[in-house]
Amino acid sequence: MTTSHVIIGDGIAGSSAAETIREEDPGADVTVLTDEGEALYNRILIKEFAKGKLPEAPISIHDEEWYAERDIDLELNTYVTDIDTDAHELHTHESGTYEYDKLLVATGGTPTQLPVGNSDAEGVHHFWTFEDARDIKEHAEKAETGIVVGAGLLGIDLAAICAAQDIEGKYLMRGDCWWRYALSEEGAEIIHDALRERDVEPVFQSGVDQFEVDDDGVVMGATDPNGDFYEGDFVGVAIGLDFNTEFLRGSGLDLDNGVVVDEYMQTNVEDVYAAGDITQFNDLILGERAQNGAWGSAKEQGSVAASNMVADEAAEEFRWVSSYSITHFDFPFLSFGHPTLGDDFVERKYSDSEWRRVALKDGRVIGGVLIGDLAPQSKLKQLAREQRDISGQEEVLLAETIDLDELDTTAAEAE
Repeated sequence: MTTSHVIIGDGIAGSSAAETIREEDPGADVTVLTDEGEALYNRILIKEFAKGKLPEAPISIHDEEWYAERDIDLELNTYVTDIDTDAHELHTHESGTYEYDKLLVATGGTPTQLPVGNSDAEGVHHFWTFEDARDIKEHAEKAETGIVVGAGLLGIDLAAICAAQDIEGKYLMRGDCWWRYALSEEGAEIIHDALRERDVEPVFQSGVDQFEVDDDGVVMGATDPNGDFYEGDFVGVAIGLDFNTEFLRGSGLDLDNGVVVDEYMQTNVEDVYAAGDITQFNDLILGERAQNGAWGSAKEQGSVAASNMVADEAAEEFRWVSSYSITHFDFPFLSFGHPTLGDDFVERKYSDSEWRRVALKDGRVIGGVLIGDLAPQSKLKQLAREQRDISGQEEVLLAETIDLDELDTTAAEAE
Protein backbone atom coordinates (compact mmCIF):
# COMPACT_ATOMS: atom_id res chain seq x y z
CA MET A 1 0.00 0.00 0.00
CA THR A 2 1.35 3.42 -0.99
CA THR A 3 1.95 5.85 1.87
CA SER A 4 0.95 9.48 1.37
CA HIS A 5 3.33 12.06 2.87
CA VAL A 6 2.29 15.71 2.86
CA ILE A 7 4.75 18.49 3.78
CA ILE A 8 3.57 22.02 4.49
CA GLY A 9 6.44 24.40 3.75
CA ASP A 10 9.20 24.38 1.13
CA GLY A 11 12.00 25.95 3.13
CA ILE A 12 15.13 23.94 3.78
CA ALA A 13 13.36 21.81 6.44
CA GLY A 14 10.47 20.84 4.16
CA SER A 15 12.63 20.32 1.09
CA SER A 16 15.15 18.23 3.04
CA ALA A 17 12.30 16.09 4.33
CA ALA A 18 10.88 15.57 0.84
CA GLU A 19 14.27 14.50 -0.48
CA THR A 20 14.86 12.11 2.42
CA ILE A 21 11.42 10.50 2.07
CA ARG A 22 12.00 9.93 -1.64
CA GLU A 23 15.41 8.36 -0.94
CA GLU A 24 14.14 6.08 1.83
CA ASP A 25 10.73 5.19 0.36
CA PRO A 26 10.90 5.36 -3.46
CA GLY A 27 7.28 4.31 -3.83
CA ALA A 28 5.71 6.85 -1.47
CA ASP A 29 3.49 9.70 -2.57
CA VAL A 30 5.15 12.99 -1.60
CA THR A 31 3.40 16.36 -1.80
CA VAL A 32 4.93 19.70 -0.81
CA LEU A 33 2.61 22.66 -0.26
CA THR A 34 3.98 26.20 -0.01
CA ASP A 35 2.35 29.61 0.09
CA GLU A 36 5.34 31.11 -1.73
CA GLY A 37 5.37 31.52 -5.48
CA GLU A 38 8.80 30.00 -6.06
CA ALA A 39 10.64 26.84 -5.10
CA LEU A 40 13.41 26.52 -2.49
CA TYR A 41 16.04 29.24 -2.43
CA ASN A 42 18.99 29.93 -0.18
CA ARG A 43 17.90 32.20 2.68
CA ILE A 44 21.56 32.63 3.62
CA LEU A 45 22.46 34.15 0.26
CA ILE A 46 19.50 36.50 -0.21
CA LYS A 47 21.28 39.06 1.98
CA GLU A 48 24.23 39.04 -0.46
CA PHE A 49 21.77 39.61 -3.30
CA ALA A 50 20.19 42.55 -1.42
CA LYS A 51 23.68 43.97 -0.83
CA GLY A 52 24.22 43.93 -4.60
CA LYS A 53 26.98 41.32 -4.31
CA LEU A 54 25.23 38.42 -6.07
CA PRO A 55 22.85 38.04 -9.02
CA GLU A 56 19.64 36.05 -8.59
CA ALA A 57 20.96 32.92 -10.31
CA PRO A 58 22.99 31.28 -7.50
CA ILE A 59 20.29 31.88 -4.88
CA SER A 60 17.67 29.46 -6.17
CA ILE A 61 18.49 25.93 -5.00
CA HIS A 62 15.71 23.90 -6.60
CA ASP A 63 13.63 24.71 -9.63
CA GLU A 64 10.27 23.06 -10.26
CA GLU A 65 11.92 20.44 -12.47
CA TRP A 66 13.94 19.18 -9.48
CA TYR A 67 10.69 18.11 -7.80
CA ALA A 68 9.24 16.64 -10.99
CA GLU A 69 12.37 14.57 -11.60
CA ARG A 70 11.95 13.03 -8.13
CA ASP A 71 8.21 12.52 -8.51
CA ILE A 72 7.51 15.05 -5.75
CA ASP A 73 4.32 17.05 -6.23
CA LEU A 74 5.12 20.73 -5.55
CA GLU A 75 2.14 23.03 -5.09
CA LEU A 76 3.09 26.72 -5.11
CA ASN A 77 0.85 29.57 -3.89
CA THR A 78 -1.10 27.12 -1.76
CA TYR A 79 -2.45 28.37 1.58
CA VAL A 80 -3.40 25.76 4.16
CA THR A 81 -6.34 27.00 6.23
CA ASP A 82 -6.77 24.16 8.74
CA ILE A 83 -5.94 20.54 9.54
CA ASP A 84 -8.31 17.78 10.61
CA THR A 85 -5.98 15.38 12.36
CA ASP A 86 -8.78 12.87 13.08
CA ALA A 87 -9.66 12.60 9.40
CA HIS A 88 -5.99 12.87 8.33
CA GLU A 89 -6.70 15.68 5.91
CA LEU A 90 -5.96 19.34 5.46
CA HIS A 91 -7.87 22.09 3.74
CA THR A 92 -6.54 24.91 1.58
CA HIS A 93 -7.84 28.30 0.59
CA GLU A 94 -8.39 27.53 -3.09
CA SER A 95 -6.72 24.19 -3.87
CA GLY A 96 -9.12 21.79 -2.18
CA THR A 97 -8.47 19.05 0.36
CA TYR A 98 -5.37 16.89 0.74
CA GLU A 99 -5.38 13.55 2.54
CA TYR A 100 -2.27 12.26 4.29
CA ASP A 101 -0.93 9.23 6.09
CA LYS A 102 1.97 11.21 7.55
CA LEU A 103 2.14 15.00 7.79
CA LEU A 104 5.09 17.36 8.33
CA VAL A 105 4.56 20.97 9.39
CA ALA A 106 7.49 23.15 8.34
CA THR A 107 5.86 26.54 7.91
CA GLY A 108 8.43 28.68 9.71
CA GLY A 109 7.49 32.21 10.67
CA THR A 110 6.65 35.70 9.53
CA PRO A 111 8.68 38.74 10.63
CA THR A 112 7.25 40.50 13.67
CA GLN A 113 6.02 44.03 13.05
CA LEU A 114 7.01 46.74 15.49
CA PRO A 115 3.96 47.70 17.59
CA VAL A 116 4.43 51.43 16.95
CA GLY A 117 2.79 54.08 14.81
CA ASN A 118 3.32 53.90 11.02
CA SER A 119 5.22 50.60 11.20
CA ASP A 120 3.45 49.56 8.00
CA ALA A 121 4.47 52.70 6.09
CA GLU A 122 5.93 52.52 2.62
CA GLY A 123 9.70 52.20 2.92
CA VAL A 124 9.64 50.08 6.10
CA HIS A 125 11.04 46.66 5.21
CA HIS A 126 11.11 43.25 6.86
CA PHE A 127 13.66 40.75 5.60
CA TRP A 128 12.70 37.12 5.28
CA THR A 129 11.76 35.98 1.77
CA PHE A 130 13.45 36.28 -1.60
CA GLU A 131 10.68 38.69 -2.58
CA ASP A 132 11.56 40.82 0.46
CA ALA A 133 15.18 40.85 -0.71
CA ARG A 134 14.18 42.06 -4.17
CA ASP A 135 12.15 44.94 -2.70
CA ILE A 136 14.96 45.84 -0.29
CA LYS A 137 17.60 45.84 -3.01
CA GLU A 138 15.52 48.03 -5.31
CA HIS A 139 14.85 50.57 -2.56
CA ALA A 140 18.34 50.50 -1.04
CA GLU A 141 19.99 51.28 -4.37
CA LYS A 142 18.31 54.71 -4.43
CA ALA A 143 18.07 55.52 -0.70
CA GLU A 144 20.46 57.95 1.00
CA THR A 145 19.69 57.61 4.72
CA GLY A 146 18.58 54.53 6.62
CA ILE A 147 17.43 53.22 9.97
CA VAL A 148 17.86 49.66 11.21
CA VAL A 149 15.94 48.25 14.17
CA GLY A 150 16.69 44.87 15.75
CA ALA A 151 20.06 44.27 17.40
CA GLY A 152 20.41 40.60 16.50
CA LEU A 153 21.59 38.25 13.77
CA LEU A 154 18.91 39.30 11.28
CA GLY A 155 19.13 43.00 12.05
CA ILE A 156 22.83 43.12 11.30
CA ASP A 157 22.11 41.82 7.79
CA LEU A 158 20.00 44.93 7.21
CA ALA A 159 22.80 47.10 8.60
CA ALA A 160 25.23 45.42 6.20
CA ILE A 161 22.87 46.08 3.30
CA CYS A 162 22.88 49.79 4.21
CA ALA A 163 26.68 49.73 4.27
CA ALA A 164 27.00 47.92 0.95
CA GLN A 165 24.49 50.22 -0.76
CA ASP A 166 26.20 53.39 0.56
CA ILE A 167 23.30 54.35 2.80
CA GLU A 168 24.20 56.51 5.78
CA GLY A 169 22.64 54.41 8.51
CA LYS A 170 21.58 54.67 12.13
CA TYR A 171 21.33 51.33 13.96
CA LEU A 172 18.90 51.89 16.84
CA MET A 173 19.45 49.47 19.74
CA ARG A 174 17.56 49.22 23.01
CA GLY A 175 20.57 48.16 25.11
CA ASP A 176 24.23 49.06 25.43
CA CYS A 177 25.50 46.77 22.70
CA TRP A 178 24.63 44.67 19.69
CA TRP A 179 23.17 41.21 20.50
CA ARG A 180 23.51 41.93 24.20
CA TYR A 181 22.23 38.50 25.24
CA ALA A 182 25.19 36.75 23.58
CA LEU A 183 28.00 39.34 23.64
CA SER A 184 29.46 41.51 26.35
CA GLU A 185 30.16 45.15 25.54
CA GLU A 186 33.85 44.28 25.07
CA GLY A 187 33.11 41.72 22.39
CA ALA A 188 30.33 43.74 20.77
CA GLU A 189 32.65 46.75 20.41
CA ILE A 190 34.45 44.87 17.63
CA ILE A 191 31.14 44.76 15.75
CA HIS A 192 30.35 48.41 16.59
CA ASP A 193 33.69 49.59 15.20
CA ALA A 194 33.17 47.57 12.01
CA LEU A 195 29.73 49.12 11.54
CA ARG A 196 31.09 52.65 12.08
CA GLU A 197 33.81 52.04 9.49
CA ARG A 198 30.98 51.31 7.03
CA ASP A 199 29.03 54.49 7.88
CA VAL A 200 26.44 52.71 10.02
CA GLU A 201 26.31 54.31 13.46
CA PRO A 202 25.11 52.26 16.44
CA VAL A 203 22.77 54.27 18.67
CA PHE A 204 22.43 52.72 22.14
CA GLN A 205 19.59 52.95 24.66
CA SER A 206 17.34 53.84 21.75
CA GLY A 207 14.69 52.11 19.63
CA VAL A 208 11.56 53.38 17.91
CA ASP A 209 8.62 55.14 19.51
CA GLN A 210 7.04 55.86 16.15
CA PHE A 211 7.90 56.22 12.47
CA GLU A 212 7.37 59.59 10.83
CA VAL A 213 5.82 59.72 7.34
CA ASP A 214 5.15 62.34 4.69
CA ASP A 215 1.77 63.27 3.25
CA ASP A 216 1.90 60.25 0.94
CA GLY A 217 2.51 57.79 3.78
CA VAL A 218 6.17 57.25 2.89
CA VAL A 219 8.57 56.86 5.80
CA MET A 220 10.85 59.82 6.53
CA GLY A 221 12.47 58.70 9.77
CA ALA A 222 11.87 57.58 13.33
CA THR A 223 11.48 59.13 16.75
CA ASP A 224 12.98 57.07 19.54
CA PRO A 225 11.71 56.75 23.14
CA ASN A 226 14.09 59.55 24.18
CA GLY A 227 12.37 61.96 21.79
CA ASP A 228 15.31 62.03 19.36
CA PHE A 229 14.50 62.03 15.64
CA TYR A 230 16.56 60.09 13.10
CA GLU A 231 16.17 60.68 9.39
CA GLY A 232 15.70 57.62 7.19
CA ASP A 233 14.11 57.11 3.80
CA PHE A 234 14.97 53.40 4.09
CA VAL A 235 14.00 51.42 7.21
CA GLY A 236 14.80 47.79 8.00
CA VAL A 237 13.16 46.02 10.94
CA ALA A 238 14.18 42.60 12.29
CA ILE A 239 12.87 42.01 15.81
CA GLY A 240 11.94 38.34 15.57
CA LEU A 241 9.39 35.98 14.05
CA ASP A 242 5.73 35.27 14.60
CA PHE A 243 5.45 31.53 13.98
CA ASN A 244 2.90 30.43 11.40
CA THR A 245 0.62 28.32 13.59
CA GLU A 246 -2.76 30.01 13.07
CA PHE A 247 -4.01 27.22 10.81
CA LEU A 248 -3.14 24.65 13.50
CA ARG A 249 -5.61 25.93 16.06
CA GLY A 250 -8.17 23.25 16.78
CA SER A 251 -5.89 20.53 15.38
CA GLY A 252 -5.03 19.13 18.81
CA LEU A 253 -1.32 19.92 18.37
CA ASP A 254 0.57 21.20 21.39
CA LEU A 255 1.43 24.82 20.51
CA ASP A 256 3.75 27.02 22.56
CA ASN A 257 5.25 29.85 20.49
CA GLY A 258 5.64 27.19 17.82
CA VAL A 259 4.92 23.48 17.57
CA VAL A 260 6.11 21.27 20.42
CA VAL A 261 7.93 18.11 19.31
CA ASP A 262 10.12 15.47 20.91
CA GLU A 263 13.66 14.53 19.85
CA TYR A 264 12.19 12.54 16.94
CA MET A 265 10.35 15.62 15.59
CA GLN A 266 7.06 13.91 16.48
CA THR A 267 4.23 16.08 17.79
CA ASN A 268 1.76 14.99 20.45
CA VAL A 269 -0.64 13.94 17.66
CA GLU A 270 -0.09 10.63 15.90
CA ASP A 271 1.30 10.83 12.35
CA VAL A 272 2.05 14.57 12.58
CA TYR A 273 5.64 15.87 12.69
CA ALA A 274 7.22 19.31 12.60
CA ALA A 275 10.64 20.67 11.63
CA GLY A 276 12.54 23.93 11.26
CA ASP A 277 12.14 27.36 12.87
CA ILE A 278 8.64 26.55 14.05
CA THR A 279 9.63 23.73 16.40
CA GLN A 280 9.98 23.80 20.15
CA PHE A 281 12.04 20.61 20.29
CA ASN A 282 13.51 18.42 23.00
CA ASP A 283 17.17 19.44 22.81
CA LEU A 284 19.17 16.43 23.96
CA ILE A 285 22.36 18.48 24.31
CA LEU A 286 20.83 21.37 26.24
CA GLY A 287 18.67 19.05 28.31
CA GLU A 288 15.51 21.09 27.89
CA ARG A 289 13.11 22.37 25.26
CA ALA A 290 14.66 24.75 22.74
CA GLN A 291 14.09 26.56 19.47
CA ASN A 292 16.67 27.12 16.76
CA GLY A 293 16.18 28.65 13.33
CA ALA A 294 19.66 28.12 11.88
CA TRP A 295 19.77 26.78 8.32
CA GLY A 296 21.78 23.66 9.17
CA SER A 297 19.55 22.85 12.13
CA ALA A 298 16.38 23.15 10.02
CA LYS A 299 17.85 20.94 7.30
CA GLU A 300 18.81 18.25 9.80
CA GLN A 301 15.42 18.41 11.52
CA GLY A 302 13.69 17.91 8.18
CA SER A 303 15.81 14.87 7.43
CA VAL A 304 15.30 13.37 10.92
CA ALA A 305 11.54 13.94 10.75
CA ALA A 306 11.36 12.30 7.33
CA SER A 307 13.32 9.23 8.42
CA ASN A 308 10.96 8.76 11.33
CA MET A 309 7.88 9.33 9.15
CA VAL A 310 9.03 6.57 6.81
CA ALA A 311 10.09 4.13 9.57
CA ASP A 312 7.71 1.76 11.33
CA GLU A 313 8.57 3.50 14.58
CA ALA A 314 10.63 6.58 15.47
CA ALA A 315 14.29 5.69 15.75
CA GLU A 316 16.44 8.64 14.63
CA GLU A 317 17.07 11.37 17.19
CA PHE A 318 17.80 15.02 16.48
CA ARG A 319 21.12 15.80 18.16
CA TRP A 320 22.75 18.83 16.62
CA VAL A 321 25.01 21.75 17.51
CA SER A 322 23.97 24.53 15.17
CA SER A 323 26.16 27.32 13.77
CA TYR A 324 25.47 30.74 12.30
CA SER A 325 28.08 32.75 10.41
CA ILE A 326 28.29 36.43 9.52
CA THR A 327 30.47 37.39 6.56
CA HIS A 328 29.82 41.13 6.36
CA PHE A 329 33.13 42.25 7.86
CA ASP A 330 36.86 41.88 7.31
CA PHE A 331 36.95 39.31 10.11
CA PRO A 332 34.88 36.12 10.46
CA PHE A 333 32.10 35.75 13.02
CA LEU A 334 30.42 32.54 14.16
CA SER A 335 27.95 31.63 16.86
CA PHE A 336 27.15 28.04 17.78
CA GLY A 337 24.73 26.16 19.96
CA HIS A 338 22.81 28.31 22.43
CA PRO A 339 25.08 31.31 23.15
CA THR A 340 22.33 33.32 24.88
CA LEU A 341 21.55 30.62 27.43
CA GLY A 342 23.58 29.18 30.28
CA ASP A 343 24.32 29.86 33.90
CA ASP A 344 27.96 30.81 33.38
CA PHE A 345 30.19 32.34 30.69
CA VAL A 346 33.91 32.64 30.06
CA GLU A 347 35.31 35.14 27.57
CA ARG A 348 38.52 36.74 26.38
CA LYS A 349 39.54 39.47 23.96
CA TYR A 350 42.72 38.58 22.07
CA SER A 351 43.01 41.62 19.77
CA ASP A 352 40.96 44.42 18.26
CA SER A 353 39.32 41.88 15.95
CA GLU A 354 39.51 38.62 17.90
CA TRP A 355 37.27 37.63 20.83
CA ARG A 356 35.75 34.46 22.23
CA ARG A 357 32.90 33.72 24.60
CA VAL A 358 31.70 30.28 25.69
CA ALA A 359 28.37 29.66 27.41
CA LEU A 360 28.11 26.88 29.99
CA LYS A 361 25.26 25.18 31.81
CA ASP A 362 25.94 22.90 34.78
CA GLY A 363 29.62 22.93 33.85
CA ARG A 364 28.98 21.85 30.24
CA VAL A 365 29.51 23.78 27.00
CA ILE A 366 26.19 24.70 25.37
CA GLY A 367 27.17 27.46 22.95
CA GLY A 368 29.37 30.41 22.23
CA VAL A 369 30.53 33.18 19.92
CA LEU A 370 33.84 33.36 18.05
CA ILE A 371 35.10 36.54 16.41
CA GLY A 372 38.27 36.60 14.32
CA ASP A 373 39.52 33.06 14.93
CA LEU A 374 37.02 30.29 14.18
CA ALA A 375 39.47 27.40 14.58
CA PRO A 376 38.27 26.46 18.11
CA GLN A 377 34.73 25.80 16.90
CA SER A 378 35.20 22.10 16.14
CA LYS A 379 36.53 21.28 19.61
CA LEU A 380 33.95 23.45 21.35
CA LYS A 381 31.16 21.77 19.39
CA GLN A 382 32.64 18.38 20.27
CA LEU A 383 32.52 19.26 23.96
CA ALA A 384 28.90 20.35 23.56
CA ARG A 385 27.94 17.12 21.80
CA GLU A 386 29.72 14.99 24.39
CA GLN A 387 28.18 17.00 27.26
CA ARG A 388 31.46 16.70 29.09
CA ASP A 389 31.53 18.26 32.56
CA ILE A 390 34.49 20.66 32.62
CA SER A 391 33.76 22.35 35.94
CA GLY A 392 36.92 23.99 37.28
CA GLN A 393 38.65 23.73 33.90
CA GLU A 394 36.88 26.55 32.08
CA GLU A 395 40.10 28.50 31.35
CA VAL A 396 41.16 25.76 28.94
CA LEU A 397 38.29 26.90 26.71
CA LEU A 398 40.01 30.26 26.26
CA ALA A 399 43.45 28.97 25.24
CA GLU A 400 44.41 30.12 21.75
CA THR A 401 44.54 26.44 20.80
CA ILE A 402 42.16 24.25 22.79
CA ASP A 403 43.79 21.00 23.90
CA LEU A 404 41.16 18.39 24.76
CA ASP A 405 43.88 16.10 26.09
CA GLU A 406 44.75 18.78 28.62
CA LEU A 407 41.13 18.78 29.72
CA ASP A 408 41.23 15.03 30.15
CA THR A 409 44.49 15.23 32.11
CA THR A 410 43.15 17.93 34.39
CA ALA A 411 39.99 15.92 34.97
CA ALA A 412 41.97 12.81 35.82
CA GLU A 413 44.17 14.74 38.27
CA ALA A 414 41.08 16.22 39.92
CA GLU A 415 39.77 12.72 40.57
